[in-house]
Amino acid sequence: MARVDVSQYQTFGDITERLDDIVAQVRDKDVSLERSLDLFDEAIALGSKAVSLVDATDFSPEEEARLAEEPPSEDAAEKDGEPEVPAGEERPDEPAGDGR
Repeated sequence: MARVDVSQYQTFGDITERLDDIVAQVRDKDVSLERSLDLFDEAIALGSKAVSLVDATDFSPEEEARLAEEPPSEDAAEKDGEPEVPAGEERPDEPAGDGR
């Protein structure tokens, strides 16, 4: 596998815009498997670049405190594979009933 050049993407905005474009291309039924794999390699390289940007970012003490206080997003709740279900509601994969 050849190393993918992602040096032209310098900001999170650039990276996310390209990732959105990659997703759209992969969803196209006319895209070949080989092209999809090339796009996957590019997406992985872009993800690594994004991690490097985060690692290189110096947050102010105020920014760090604000980030530590923010509740996790809905996406974070779904990382474990189970979306949040409001209290009193049943998960769609659980049988309905009174719990007996």
